[in-house]
Amino acid sequence: MPEPRTADARSAARSPVGAVIAFLRNSWRTLTAMRTALILLFLLAVAAIPGALLPQRSLNQGNVNEYIASNGWLGETYDKLQLFDVFSSWWFTAIYVLLFVSLVGCLTPRCFELVRQLRTPPPLTPRNLSRLPHHAAYRTTATPEQAADQIHKALRGRVRRNNGDGRVPGAIELSSERGYSREVGNIVFHFGLLALLIFFAAGKFVYAEGMRVIIANAESPAFCNTTPSAYDAFRAGLLVDGTDLEQFCIKVSDFRADYLPNGQAEMFTSNVRFTEEVTTTDPDTWQPYEMRVNHPLRVGGTRVYLQGHGFAPTFTVTYPNGETRTDTQQWQPTELQTFLSSGIVRFDPPAGLYPELAERRENQIAVQGLFAPTASFDGTILSSRFPRMDDPAVAIDVYQGDAGLDTGRPQSVFSLDSDLIESGVLERQARVNLFPGESTTLPDGTQVRFDGAEEFVNIQVSEDPTQIWVGVSAAVMMAGLVLSLMVRRRRIWARVTVDDDGVTRVDLGGLAKTDRSGWGSEFDDLRNRLVAAPAVTPVLPDGALHERAESGHTSPSRGTTGDDPRKDDTR
Repeated sequence: MPEPRTADARSAARSPVGAVIAFLRNSWRTLTAMRTALILLFLLAVAAIPGALLPQRSLNQGNVNEYIASNGWLGETYDKLQLFDVFSSWWFTAIYVLLFVSLVGCLTPRCFELVRQLRTPPPLTPRNLSRLPHHAAYRTTATPEQAADQIHKALRGRVRRNNGDGRVPGAIELSSERGYSREVGNIVFHFGLLALLIFFAAGKFVYAEGMRVIIANAESPAFCNTTPSAYDAFRAGLLVDGTDLEQFCIKVSDFRADYLPNGQAEMFTSNVRFTEEVTTTDPDTWQPYEMRVNHPLRVGGTRVYLQGHGFAPTFTVTYPNGETRTDTQQWQPTELQTFLSSGIVRFDPPAGLYPELAERRENQIAVQGLFAPTASFDGTILSSRFPRMDDPAVAIDVYQGDAGLDTGRPQSVFSLDSDLIESGVLERQARVNLFPGESTTLPDGTQVRFDGAEEFVNIQVSEDPTQIWVGVSAAVMMAGLVLSLMVRRRRIWARVTVDDDGVTRVDLGGLAKTDRSGWGSEFDDLRNRLVAAPAVTPVLPDGALHERAESGHTSPSRGTTGDDPRKDDTR
């Protein structure tokens, strides 16, 4: 019969509080298991797949809007599931945090366990060494102490010696264990992964990244990394306010794209000049640098990447009073293989030509159309047959009216507001195809001329103080992984006794704790060194085996190629 106290304890265990404690304890054990960490790491990799396949709002809001518009309810469903904001979504963050907690909870006890193992001496020599996967024995004329000293010198790693107080009374027993660096490498690998996660998370708070489109010619103004307002697009971490950016200026002199005959890009190159002295105004005194793909310009801890390129057509508008306006605007490539591009250019008329604000709005000029770097016509339909600018042309619509220049509303730089056209406040006056130098004249005498095109580059300026530590963490991970795969945990035992004939007998045994593949040769090398040592004279039952021992050739141990040894393998 159980005592009343035992019944009370069982009753307490079944109480709601006890059930909650048991649930939390079991949940913590499950979360901190290595298997759980591996599952979470796999889930993190799977969760990152949509971030690579779908456009991300943090990189290009326009692409996200276009995807949602073209895919209807499917795009809206993806948006509700935060598939366009994968790396900032709640479910990705949850996996990330759970993996972090799992690794910390898993590694902490393993570190204590490794320290305990390092402080614990190797286990005692087994009573029957002949049952081990690797076993060998020999007799020698040396005394037991001499034989034991020789073995002690030959063994590496941590050695435990029992002089008659081991498992077999009166025998000298030696235990050696090696391969602790395998577990060290395993722990180092996981700590490297943990550090990688930490620095990735920290980088989201202290990074800064901006995009800027620059016309690649000598007349283009320099760009200075002094304020976020200098960028076309800028995003930064929560701890970055844009006041402590790396101070430098860069001027893009030219751009060159090399193509294969099939139109595939081979290399993009841009010659730039830069300076860290932002007060220096003469670019000719700045340092030159050749930027290429995957060869960024590095200024302090900031990297400037050559991210992309395109074409910027130039148009000149001549008004009836003879005044002119010229503008060069980048157009967006719509066909990346041939760089057929689309975009707009808008012009505000001279203030003196139309004194009234309303009249000036009614006479704004907008040019919208296509640009082909190497023109090809199918009738009047313009297309491009090669991405290099060999024979440029444009197919444009010229509008006159209120182009929305001073509405104060955000508008696309690549297309006109369709509401302005549909409402009639912006009317099309001409539709023409033009080569460089050609022009078209509107009914009121305004002339629009296509002057050619310039190439532009899209540079990305990135600053992330944690990047170097991410690289160090990755290197530590690889070093730990290689160490854990190359090292095997193994143990070697030796027992030195005196047989019935009064001759010293040595029994050796070896065991690999994890994977014994390829370890037998190491055991055989140890045995052969002991048998062939000058201080030891093997005593063998017949002369033939004695000659083999003297020549250094002995039968391999069990678990390796060669003859299977006897249970009492005497050499």
